[in-house]
Parts: sequence; structure tokens; C-alpha cells
Amino acid sequence: MAVQEIHLNADFTGELHKSLRGDQFSVAPADLQTYAIDQGPVSDYQEPLAVVWAESIADVQTVVRAAAAHNVPLVTRGAGTGVSGGAHATRGSVVLNLTRMNRILEINAADEIARVEPGVINGDLNTAVAEHGLMFAPDPASFKISTVGGNIATNAGGLRCAKYGVTRDAVLALDVVMADGSLIHTGHRTFKGVAGYDLTSLFVGSEGTLGIVVGATVRLKYLPTIVRTLAVFFPDVQSAAAGVLALGKARVQPCILELLDGASLHELDFHNGSNLASRGTALLLIQFDGLAAEQEETVAATALEGLGGVASREDPAEAQRLVDLRRNNRGLDVDAENRVGEDVAVPRSQLVHYITALAEMAVRHGVDLQVIAHAGDGNLHPTFSVPTFEPARIAALNAALDESIDKALELGGTITGEHGIGQYKLRWLPLEQASQVLEIQRNIKALFDPQGILNPGKAIAA
Repeated sequence: MAVQEIHLNADFTGELHKSLRGDQFSVAPADLQTYAIDQGPVSDYQEPLAVVWAESIADVQTVVRAAAAHNVPLVTRGAGTGVSGGAHATRGSVVLNLTRMNRILEINAADEIARVEPGVINGDLNTAVAEHGLMFAPDPASFKISTVGGNIATNAGGLRCAKYGVTRDAVLALDVVMADGSLIHTGHRTFKGVAGYDLTSLFVGSEGTLGIVVGATVRLKYLPTIVRTLAVFFPDVQSAAAGVLALGKARVQPCILELLDGASLHELDFHNGSNLASRGTALLLIQFDGLAAEQEETVAATALEGLGGVASREDPAEAQRLVDLRRNNRGLDVDAENRVGEDVAVPRSQLVHYITALAEMAVRHGVDLQVIAHAGDGNLHPTFSVPTFEPARIAALNAALDESIDKALELGGTITGEHGIGQYKLRWLPLEQASQVLEIQRNIKALFDPQGILNPGKAIAA
């Protein structure tokens, strides 16, 4: 059966043209193609009918009100760095781009907060607040190009999660345009506040399905003046994973605790000319900050050397190089039909069991495997791949992916630690959440977005 062609509603575009400039609206084929997807796997490619660039809250309200009046689906996006398809265009949709709303509205060093528009780049915010001796702690690998609004939409994590938590822990208040175009404010400027239901936390991680974040008040942390970095190489990845619990028993608190297996080290060496794989089969990259950093580094080195690790105290330049290599690792495993990176989390006590199970299932299914992890909070990014696109190979890849999800859940884990559900992981959501919970989520969606126009087909199971 032929799919019925959908055309852009003329009344909808007419309303936008009354309020927006010509360079804020595009139906150019190049723009439609550019903004059709994010960096997640694409199973149902759809080009949007148009792309709109908002430059103010009033612009967003204009677009949302017109969309509500004419039942036009809206997919809100920032830099498009998401990897679960949360910003993929859906059939008949218009992409609402917020990257031009990129002002830092306030930095209050005394209160340790900043107010920002959603298009502010994470790295730019950190550069600005560093002048005050502060930092915005969430630091996804894409921090140089990802927006704070995007970080909020997915509840992004990053390397510093081990000590400072995820984006939700740094968001105090939000300005949100609702599905009818009205504007609400949630939360507070204070670190504490329990008045009413916590709507701020509900919006964080909702992937633009409940409302459109147009402003945020975020909590800042002290920028550490003392930082110490350990690179600890192990003969096998299981020993490195066991080192995570050893650090816990030693009662030290890294700000960064990253694990890379041998295959990941080899790939980083291949692309960057480094020599990491010659130093061991697995790496724990550990960073401590604060006044006790040097003491914690010594305790950690002793604990990990007891497990067979070879610890190297890195000078600041080499430490920065190693951290940058780890951040850039995600850029080496961009998802494709024959290569998919996962984002599961398991209890830290299950890290060794899960990594061992991943290796076994990769061999059994005949697929290649790389494992990197934010090991400090049990969040793993195993990447499965096959060398060709033959149907049998792709089937083996998908079987390994499904089994990796099943095993994570069996061990008490979750199907996504920080990347979100988006489009790609909807198939697995009912495996983790009971039907009653899924129904509650659908009811919440219906309450906030009764027409279903905000990022339809994402984040929650239909």
C-alpha cells in the first residue's frame, strides 16, 4: 500500500511567517536532510516538513500555539548529539531548533547558580563560570558542542558523574513552554526546596515529550584547584572492573573513574597514534580533585596494585591527554547498521559479572566487542559490531544486543544509564518497566500533551 504524502499546513506556516523572519524558517532540502536525525541509529528515516529556528521564548510560544491549532507534531532539538534517536524527525513533523537561544542570562557566584537559555553550549557555560572559580558539573563526551537544553532533555551524564552526579542533580529550576503554548516556571533558586511535586525533575530526562525547556537555573560546583590523575593498567578487564569495588572499600571518591578494555585501547591507538595497548589489556583512568586529592591518589594506587594493576601517576599534560582520549572514544563508535553502542547500567557489584557475560556472548554470537564504562556509577557502553552487512551477520549483532539487555536487567540494571530511550530503545522499555508503570507514564504524557504533538513516538512506550 502506498504511503499517503503529507504536506505542510499552509495556515500553520502562515501564522509563523507573521511572527518570524524568513531566515528562521526553512523547507530547503539540505536543511530538511541535515535536521532529520541526531546521532542515534535510524530505523525509520523521515524528513521533517520544515525546520524552524526560535530565538526567544515568544518565538517558541508562537510555534507551539500554531502547531497545537493545526495538529502539527514538533520535534525539538539542540545540537543533535543524542545517540538514541530522541531528536529524529517523525512523519509529518516540524523540527524546532533552539540553538539560537544561546545566552547566559546570569552568573551568580555567591549563590553558585547560573541561568541559561537552552541553546547554550555546555563547554561555553563552563568557560564562563570558570572565571568565578566554578563549574557546571555534567560533562558528557559531547560537552564542547552539546547544549544545556539537550543535556536536560536526556538527563545527560559524563565522566564527572562518579562524584558530582548527572544533569538532574544540577538543575534547580526550569522555564517550560507547554503543549498549548503557555509558559510555566518550576523549581527555585535555592539548593533545597520541597514545595509540591517535583516537576523540575520530571521534565529533566523527558526528551521534549512533556514540554519544551526554554530556560534553566543550574547549580554550579567549585572548580577544583588540586587534581591528581592515575592511569592503572591491568592484565585483563575483569581485574580492572574489580578495582572499582576495591576503591569503594578503600573509601576514596574519584571524580572520574573510567574503564576501557583492550579492544577500546587498540582502537584509540589506531586513530590517535597513542600506545595505550602496549601498557596493559585494560585501563582504569582515575581522577581525584579537592584538598585530599593527593592522599586519595596514594590510597587508590596501593589498593589497585594489590589487584595486579600497574599504577602511573600522570602529570597534568598527560592526564589531560588521557581524559581527552577517553572523551573522544564515543566519536569512534558512531552507530551504524553493523555497529551499535549500548548504554546500560548495572549495580557496581555486578560489573565483573556483566563484563564477563558480555565477552562470552560476543564469542558465542560471533560478533566483535568493545567495552568502555563510567565505572564509578556502573554505566557501561559496550559496542557490538560485525564486519559486513550480510543478513546473517546483522542478525547475530541484533541477537547479541538483545541478550546484553536481558543480562543487564537480570543483574538488576537498566536499559539506559544516560542516553535516554529516544526512538531506538522503545522496543526494550517494556522489559524493564511493568505495564502499570507504563500506563502511568502514558497518562502523564496525555495530561501534559493531550494532542500528542510534542516529540511523538519517543521516550515512552505506546
